[in-house]
Amino acid sequence: MPEVQVVGVPGGVLERIRSSCFYSIPAGIVSVVLGAAVLLACAWVFKWAVWDAVWQADLDACRRASGACWGFVAEKWRLIIFGRFPYELQWRPAVATILIVLMLCVTALPALWTRRGARFILWGWVAAFAVFFTLMTGGVFGLEPISTDMWGGLPLTVILTLLGMAASSPIGILLAIGRRSRLPIVSALSTGYIELVRGVPLITVLFVASFVFPLLLPEWLKADAFWRVAVGITLFQAAYTAETVRGGLQTIPRGQFAAARSLGLTERQCYVHVILPQALVAIIPAFVNSLLSCFMDTSLVMVVSMYDLTGSLKLALGDAHWRPYFIEGYVFIALVYFSSSFIISRYSQWLEGRLRGPQRR
Repeated sequence: MPEVQVVGVPGGVLERIRSSCFYSIPAGIVSVVLGAAVLLACAWVFKWAVWDAVWQADLDACRRASGACWGFVAEKWRLIIFGRFPYELQWRPAVATILIVLMLCVTALPALWTRRGARFILWGWVAAFAVFFTLMTGGVFGLEPISTDMWGGLPLTVILTLLGMAASSPIGILLAIGRRSRLPIVSALSTGYIELVRGVPLITVLFVASFVFPLLLPEWLKADAFWRVAVGITLFQAAYTAETVRGGLQTIPRGQFAAARSLGLTERQCYVHVILPQALVAIIPAFVNSLLSCFMDTSLVMVVSMYDLTGSLKLALGDAHWRPYFIEGYVFIALVYFSSSFIISRYSQWLEGRLRGPQRR
C-alpha cells in the first residue's frame, strides 16, 4: 500500500498516528476496531461510574439508581481506611500514617542525599517511627491504649510494607554476598535459606509466624501477632531481595573487583565503596517490583485475622444493607493501590535515570 503523505504536519501527531497505527490495511482495520471497542467501553464506564452514579450515602437512592453507588464509600470509608480502630480515636492512625508518608517524601528529595542530610533523614525516621507506634499503641501521654489486634486498614498496610522492605533489604544484601562467598559453609547456608524460603508461599509463612512461632518460642520471646507477621514478611522478602541483589552483583565485571583490590581495599571495602553502589543502581527496577509485590501481598494477612486495606473492606461489607455494592468498594481500594503503585513506579524511573546519568557520560 503506498504511503500517504500528511501535508503540513511533518513529524506531527497525525504522522505519528499514521506510522504507528495505519501503516498497512490490516493494521488500520485492527486499530479502528480496537479503538471503537475502547471508546464504547469508556463511554459505558463513564455512564456507570459518573453520569448515573449516586454520590450521597443514601441507600434508597442507590437502590433506585442504574449506576454506581459511591454512597457506600461515603458511608464506610473510615472503616475501610482505618479498620477496627476505635472510631473516635481514628485521628491517631491518620496522623501517624501522614507522618510516615511525609518522611517517605522527604527521603526521596535528592537535596538531602548528603552526609548532613543523611543524618537528618536517619533521625527523622527514628522520630517518625516513635510517633507512629506511640499514637497507634497509646498507653503514654494520656493516650488510651490500643491493642495491635485493633490495627487495620491503610495504616497497617503501610507499616507492614515499610517494615518488611526496610528490614529485609540489609538481610537480603548479606545473603546475596554470602551466597557468592568462597567459604563453603557460608555459601551453603545462604543458598539453603534462599531456596527454602523461595519455595514456600507467603501464606504458609504467615501461618507459621502466627500459629507455630508461639508454640516454639519461650514465654519471654512471645510477641503480638502484628510483630510475628512483620517478622515473617521480613524473612520472606529477604530471600527474594537476596536473589535480586545477586543478579545486580553479577552485572559488575570482575575487573572492578581486581581494580578495587589493587588499590589495597579489603573485601568489605570493595563491596561497600565499589561493587554495591553499582549493583544497587542496576537493580532499581527489580527492587521496586519487589516493593510493589510486598505492598500488594500484605492483603494476605487477612487469613491470620489481621485486617489490612482489603480486609477492612470485608468488614465494611459485613453490613447486609450495603453488601450489594461491593464492586464500588473494590474499585475504591483498587484506586488506592493503583495510585500508590503508579507514584512509586514513576519515581523509580526518574531515580534510575538520575543515577545512571553520570555513567552514560
